[in-house]
Amino acid sequence: MEQAKTLLKQIYGFDSFRKGQEEIISGIVEGSDTLAILPTGGGKSVCYQLPALLLPGTTLVISPLISLMKDQVDSLRRLGVSAAFLNSSLGAAEYREVLRSAMQGEYKLLYIAPERLDSAMFGSLSEQLQIPLIAIDEAHCVSQWGHDFRPSYRQLAGWIGRMPNRPLVAAFTATATPEVADDIEAMLRLNRPRRYVTGFARPNLALSVVTGVDKKRFLAQFLKERAEQSGIIYTATRKETEEVCGMLQASGIEAGKYHGGMGDAERAEAQEAFRFDRSRVMVATNAFGMGIDKPNVRFVLHWQMPGDLESYYQEAGRAGRDGEESDCILLFEPADMQVQRFLIEQGSGDTERKSIQLAKLHQMMNYSRTQRCLQQFIVDYFGETDVEACGKCSSCLDKSEPVDRTEEAKMALSCVGRMKGRFGVTMAAKVLKGSRDKRLLEFGLDRLTTYGLMSRLPEKEIADWLYWLVAEGYMRLSEGQYPTVSLTANALPVLEGKEAITQRVRASVRQAAGNASGHVSPLFDALKQWRRETASLEGVPPFMIFFDATLKEIADARPMDMDELLSIKGIGGAKGAKYGAALLDIVQTMSAESGDTPPTPRLQTASRAHRSVSAQAGSGEETPSHLQSLQLFREGLEPAEIARERGMSQVTVEGHIIRCAQEGEEVDWDRIIPPHLEEAILAAVREAGTEKLRPIKDAAPPEVTYFAIHGVLCKHGY
Repeated sequence: MEQAKTLLKQIYGFDSFRKGQEEIISGIVEGSDTLAILPTGGGKSVCYQLPALLLPGTTLVISPLISLMKDQVDSLRRLGVSAAFLNSSLGAAEYREVLRSAMQGEYKLLYIAPERLDSAMFGSLSEQLQIPLIAIDEAHCVSQWGHDFRPSYRQLAGWIGRMPNRPLVAAFTATATPEVADDIEAMLRLNRPRRYVTGFARPNLALSVVTGVDKKRFLAQFLKERAEQSGIIYTATRKETEEVCGMLQASGIEAGKYHGGMGDAERAEAQEAFRFDRSRVMVATNAFGMGIDKPNVRFVLHWQMPGDLESYYQEAGRAGRDGEESDCILLFEPADMQVQRFLIEQGSGDTERKSIQLAKLHQMMNYSRTQRCLQQFIVDYFGETDVEACGKCSSCLDKSEPVDRTEEAKMALSCVGRMKGRFGVTMAAKVLKGSRDKRLLEFGLDRLTTYGLMSRLPEKEIADWLYWLVAEGYMRLSEGQYPTVSLTANALPVLEGKEAITQRVRASVRQAAGNASGHVSPLFDALKQWRRETASLEGVPPFMIFFDATLKEIADARPMDMDELLSIKGIGGAKGAKYGAALLDIVQTMSAESGDTPPTPRLQTASRAHRSVSAQAGSGEETPSHLQSLQLFREGLEPAEIARERGMSQVTVEGHIIRCAQEGEEVDWDRIIPPHLEEAILAAVREAGTEKLRPIKDAAPPEVTYFAIHGVLCKHGY
C-alpha cells in the first residue's frame, strides 16, 4: 500500500486515507470482489480510482449519472490522470474518437452508462481492452429493495459473466440496508466479496425536523441567516418547485429551478448555473441532484417529507461533501403522508414494488415524528447501532418542556388493541373521533368502548398522534399497500400505568454559522476571489480549482515556498505546478500588508497566460505581477535583485518566472538551469519522483537550487 499512499499525495494532495479507504483499496488490489458502503462525501471515488492507477490496463466505471461522469473525468484530467466517458451526451464523432483512443489503451479509467453495455461497439471494446477492474457506482440501483431501482443494472451480471477473462468487480453505494447489501451481492453475482461498511453517520451534518410552522416565513428567515450560503430546496411536486422558486426570486435571492417538466436545455442551464455558483439556491424535485458533486452545498431543505429514508439521506447528504458544517432541514406536516402515498399509488411500479415503497414510506414517517437523536435513527435503519447521539440535531438540541400525554396514549393504544390488527390508522382515528363513517358503522366499530374518546380533537390530529406512537415503537404497521396497525410489546407498560408518555414539538434549528465556511480572513477572501476569477476564465466550477477547506488551510498556514504549499491538504503535484506561483504570490502580497482592511492583492489567473508583456505594456492595462517580474528578468536582473526592487521574496519572483514559462512566455533556460547540471537534476527527479522537492534536492548535487529544480520540472513537462 506504500505505492497507493504515494499516489494519494502525489495525485490528490492528501497525506492520509479517510476511514475505510485504505482497507477497500488494499482488498481490490489484492484481487477480491468488493461491496463498499460509504456515506455520501466519504471519498468512494478514490477507492476505485487509485486501484485503477495501480492495476494494468483500463478500469471501467459503470455509472448512471451523466453529469457525475463529466465532473469525475474533468477532475481526473486536471490531476493528470487519463480518463474519458461514453454516454448519450456525446455526438457520434466524439463517441467514435473515445472508442478509438480506448482501444489504443490511452485511458486508465473509462466511465460508461449501463445502457451502453449492450451495444456492438462496446462488445468489441471489451474484447480488445485489458480490463482489470469493473467499478459499479450507485450499486443500490440493482436492487428492487433499494430506493432507485433501475432495470438496466440487472443486466450487468450477465454481461460481466460473458467476458472471456472476468475482471474484478467492485460495487459502491452510499445508502444500503443489510437487506439491500445482500441483494446487491446476489444480483451482481459477486465472487466471494469482501464487504466494507465504513459507517453511515455524517458528523458534519446537523439534521432537523421542523413541524407546526409557516413554511414561507420559516424559509425567509432561514435564508436571511445564511445570506452567503449555497443550498438545495427539495419539493415533492413540480408546482411547488415553481412556487417556491418564484417566491425566492421575488425576494431578490439568486434561485434556480429544476424539475422533469422543463426541457433538457433549460434543466442543463439551471444545473450549470448552480454548479458554477451563479445561482445560490436550487429549488428542485428529486429529479435533481443525483451525481451532483458540488462540495460547498451548506444546506439541504426538504419542503415536505420524501418517500423513504434512503432517498432522504442521499438528498440531505448532498450538503457538506467537503466536510464543512452543514444543515439538513425537513419541514414536516401530517399531510405529507397522503402526498407521498398518492405518488406511490400513481407510479408505474408493480404491486410488489409499490408494497415495498409503502413500507419504506412508513419508516420515513417514523423518522419525521421521532424524538430520538435523528442521526442515531438513520444509522440504526441502515444496521449500525453503536453510534452516539450527535448533539446537534433538533432532537438533541430540544430543551423544551415535554408535554405529558399518557392518558391520550392509553386511549389510542386501547382502541388499537380492541381493533385486533384488522384496520389501519385512518379507521382507528375515526373510531377515536366518534365518526359516523359508513364503513365504521358497517363493521360495528361504534360499539367499541373507545369510540369517541378523543372527540374534542380533529381527526387529522388524532391520526398524527397514532403515527407518532408508531414512530416511537408502541405500535407497528403491517407491510403491504393497505397496512393495518397493531400493538407492540412496548404498549403493555403504558396500558398498565407503569410508563408515562411525553412529547415535544420541534420548530427550530441550530443557529447559522457566520458565513458559508465559518472562516473569515482577508487572505481567505482574496484566495476565493482568485479562485472565482480562475474558474471563470477556465470555464470550470470553482470547486474544481480547490475546495474551501484547501483555501482555508492556505490562509491559516500562509506557505511561503512550494514545499510548504505542497504540504497543504488537497494540493497535489499537478495543481501545485499549475497554480502554485499564483497562490504564493497572493500569500506573499497579503502577508506584506498590515491593518484590518488590506488592499486587494494582484490576483494571478491562468487566463492571462498568452498575452505578452509588450502587448500589455502598450495597452494601458496594468501588467500582471508575474509578467512584471519576467520583464525585469529579461532586462538582466537576477531574481534576488528583482525581489529587492519589488519588495517581495526571492521565492515569489522565481515562482513568477516559472509560471510565465508554464504559460508559454519565452525564458532564458540557461539562466534558470545551469547547463552542466541539467542531466543531474533529471536523474534526481527520476530517482526521487515529483511528490516533494526536498528528496530531489537531496539526490541532486549540492549546488543545485530549488529554482533550477522548478525549471527542469517545467521545461521537461513534469
